[in-house]
Amino acid sequence: MHITRYTDYSLRVLIYLSMQRDRLSTIQEIADSYQISKNHLMKVVHQLNKKGYIETVRGKSGGMRLHREPSTINIGVLVRETEQDLNLVECFSSEGHCAISPVCGLKGAFNHALKAFLEALDEYTLEDVLPDRHRPQLLRLLQIA
Repeated sequence: MHITRYTDYSLRVLIYLSMQRDRLSTIQEIADSYQISKNHLMKVVHQLNKKGYIETVRGKSGGMRLHREPSTINIGVLVRETEQDLNLVECFSSEGHCAISPVCGLKGAFNHALKAFLEALDEYTLEDVLPDRHRPQLLRLLQIA
Protein backbone atom coordinates (compact mmCIF):
# COMPACT_ATOMS: atom_id res chain seq x y z
CA MET A 1 0.00 0.00 0.00
CA HIS A 2 1.19 3.50 -0.68
CA ILE A 3 -0.05 6.77 0.77
CA THR A 4 0.60 9.85 -1.34
CA ARG A 5 2.40 12.92 -0.10
CA TYR A 6 -0.95 14.74 -0.21
CA THR A 7 -2.49 12.39 2.36
CA ASP A 8 0.69 12.42 4.42
CA TYR A 9 0.62 16.22 4.54
CA SER A 10 -3.08 16.20 5.37
CA LEU A 11 -2.37 14.01 8.37
CA ARG A 12 0.58 16.17 9.40
CA VAL A 13 -1.53 19.34 9.29
CA LEU A 14 -4.22 17.74 11.43
CA ILE A 15 -1.64 16.43 13.91
CA TYR A 16 -0.03 19.86 14.16
CA LEU A 17 -3.35 21.61 14.67
CA SER A 18 -4.39 19.11 17.30
CA MET A 19 -1.26 20.06 19.23
CA GLN A 20 -2.20 23.77 18.97
CA ARG A 21 -5.83 23.71 20.05
CA ASP A 22 -5.57 26.96 22.01
CA ARG A 23 -4.51 29.21 19.14
CA LEU A 24 -4.58 29.75 15.37
CA SER A 25 -1.71 28.34 13.32
CA THR A 26 -0.44 29.45 9.93
CA ILE A 27 0.52 27.48 6.86
CA GLN A 28 3.99 28.98 7.05
CA GLU A 29 4.62 27.81 10.61
CA ILE A 30 3.41 24.30 9.77
CA ALA A 31 5.61 24.23 6.66
CA ASP A 32 8.59 25.43 8.69
CA SER A 33 7.91 22.96 11.47
CA TYR A 34 7.81 19.97 9.12
CA GLN A 35 10.34 21.44 6.68
CA ILE A 36 7.99 20.94 3.75
CA SER A 37 6.74 23.10 0.89
CA LYS A 38 4.31 25.89 1.78
CA ASN A 39 2.84 25.62 -1.73
CA HIS A 40 1.93 21.95 -1.21
CA LEU A 41 0.39 22.77 2.15
CA MET A 42 -1.77 25.51 0.69
CA LYS A 43 -3.59 22.95 -1.48
CA VAL A 44 -3.91 20.54 1.43
CA VAL A 45 -5.27 23.20 3.78
CA HIS A 46 -7.78 24.35 1.18
CA GLN A 47 -9.19 20.84 0.83
CA LEU A 48 -9.18 20.16 4.58
CA ASN A 49 -11.17 23.35 5.02
CA LYS A 50 -13.64 22.41 2.27
CA LYS A 51 -14.16 18.99 3.83
CA GLY A 52 -14.78 20.49 7.28
CA TYR A 53 -11.71 19.14 9.06
CA ILE A 54 -10.34 22.60 9.76
CA GLU A 55 -11.60 26.14 9.78
CA THR A 56 -9.67 29.12 8.52
CA VAL A 57 -9.74 32.71 9.70
CA ARG A 58 -8.73 35.39 7.22
CA GLY A 59 -6.92 38.60 7.97
CA LYS A 60 -3.78 39.85 9.64
CA SER A 61 -4.31 37.76 12.77
CA GLY A 62 -5.74 34.86 10.78
CA GLY A 63 -4.77 31.26 10.59
CA MET A 64 -6.43 27.89 11.00
CA ARG A 65 -7.53 25.46 13.67
CA LEU A 66 -9.25 22.12 13.89
CA HIS A 67 -12.95 22.36 13.21
CA ARG A 68 -13.71 18.98 14.73
CA GLU A 69 -12.58 17.11 17.79
CA PRO A 70 -9.64 14.76 17.11
CA SER A 71 -11.76 11.86 18.39
CA THR A 72 -14.21 12.41 15.50
CA ILE A 73 -11.60 12.43 12.73
CA ASN A 74 -11.31 8.88 11.43
CA ILE A 75 -8.00 8.06 9.76
CA GLY A 76 -9.55 5.56 7.30
CA VAL A 77 -12.15 8.09 6.17
CA LEU A 78 -9.50 10.77 5.78
CA VAL A 79 -7.35 8.47 3.64
CA ARG A 80 -10.31 7.63 1.41
CA GLU A 81 -11.11 11.34 1.03
CA THR A 82 -7.56 12.47 0.27
CA GLU A 83 -6.29 9.64 -1.90
CA GLN A 84 -7.24 10.25 -5.51
CA ASP A 85 -6.35 6.77 -6.70
CA LEU A 86 -6.67 3.67 -4.55
CA ASN A 87 -6.21 1.42 -7.58
CA LEU A 88 -3.44 -0.91 -6.47
CA VAL A 89 -3.07 -2.49 -9.86
CA GLU A 90 -4.06 -1.65 -13.42
CA CYS A 91 -7.11 -3.91 -13.43
CA PHE A 92 -8.75 -1.87 -10.64
CA SER A 93 -9.05 1.04 -13.03
CA SER A 94 -11.78 1.32 -15.65
CA GLU A 95 -9.01 2.30 -18.08
CA GLY A 96 -6.92 -0.80 -17.30
CA HIS A 97 -5.75 -2.85 -20.25
CA CYS A 98 -4.37 -5.99 -18.65
CA ALA A 99 -4.87 -8.92 -21.03
CA ILE A 100 -5.43 -11.49 -18.27
CA SER A 101 -7.75 -9.35 -16.14
CA PRO A 102 -10.91 -11.36 -16.91
CA VAL A 103 -9.39 -14.57 -15.50
CA CYS A 104 -6.74 -13.30 -13.08
CA GLY A 105 -7.03 -14.22 -9.42
CA LEU A 106 -4.73 -11.44 -8.28
CA LYS A 107 -7.44 -8.81 -8.57
CA GLY A 108 -9.41 -10.48 -5.79
CA ALA A 109 -6.32 -10.83 -3.61
CA PHE A 110 -5.37 -7.19 -4.06
CA ASN A 111 -8.94 -6.08 -3.45
CA HIS A 112 -8.97 -8.09 -0.22
CA ALA A 113 -5.66 -6.50 0.85
CA LEU A 114 -6.89 -2.98 0.11
CA LYS A 115 -10.09 -3.61 2.03
CA ALA A 116 -8.11 -4.93 5.02
CA PHE A 117 -5.75 -1.93 4.87
CA LEU A 118 -8.60 0.57 4.94
CA GLU A 119 -10.51 -1.36 7.61
CA ALA A 120 -7.39 -1.28 9.80
CA LEU A 121 -7.15 2.49 9.37
CA ASP A 122 -10.86 2.78 10.19
CA GLU A 123 -10.01 1.60 13.72
CA TYR A 124 -8.05 4.80 14.44
CA THR A 125 -8.99 8.40 15.02
CA LEU A 126 -6.70 11.40 15.06
CA GLU A 127 -6.89 11.29 18.84
CA ASP A 128 -5.59 7.69 18.80
CA VAL A 129 -2.40 8.68 16.99
CA LEU A 130 -1.69 11.43 19.53
CA PRO A 131 -1.24 9.53 22.78
CA ASP A 132 -0.30 11.75 25.70
CA ARG A 133 2.93 9.87 26.31
CA HIS A 134 4.28 11.11 22.97
CA ARG A 135 3.13 14.73 23.34
CA PRO A 136 6.36 16.17 24.84
CA GLN A 137 8.50 14.47 22.20
CA LEU A 138 6.20 15.62 19.39
CA LEU A 139 6.21 19.20 20.66
CA ARG A 140 10.00 19.15 20.80
CA LEU A 141 10.33 17.64 17.32
CA LEU A 142 7.96 20.19 15.84
CA GLN A 143 9.59 22.99 17.82
CA ILE A 144 6.29 24.03 19.34
CA ALA A 145 6.55 26.07 22.51
